[in-house]
Amino acid sequence: MSMDKVFAQADDAQWIEVAPGNRRRVLIHTPELMQVEFGFDAGAVGALHSHPHVQVSYVAEGSFEVTIDGVTQVVGTGGSFIVPSGLVHGVKALEAGRLVDVFTPARADFL
Repeated sequence: MSMDKVFAQADDAQWIEVAPGNRRRVLIHTPELMQVEFGFDAGAVGALHSHPHVQVSYVAEGSFEVTIDGVTQVVGTGGSFIVPSGLVHGVKALEAGRLVDVFTPARADFL
């Protein structure tokens, strides 16, 4: 495992607008692993997409309608979900909220 950076503070990362009402910031990463925070306004959408990375997401705040491989559930604060490699997935914020996502390997497209 590469150990370029082992600590990160919240203000180290800059927010990037992904879509209207949807923003992200890469908190920390190695080539093998990446942690990313997403902020959503109420009603904002994380569009359906897929990627080869395995993803685990933690709902730090708010409530989200989460769709993974055609199955939809509402996941609220404190809940989590896993997206296996290659599955189509997306979210809709039912209220303003934040997701903390971890990807393996790191997503080079976010850097």
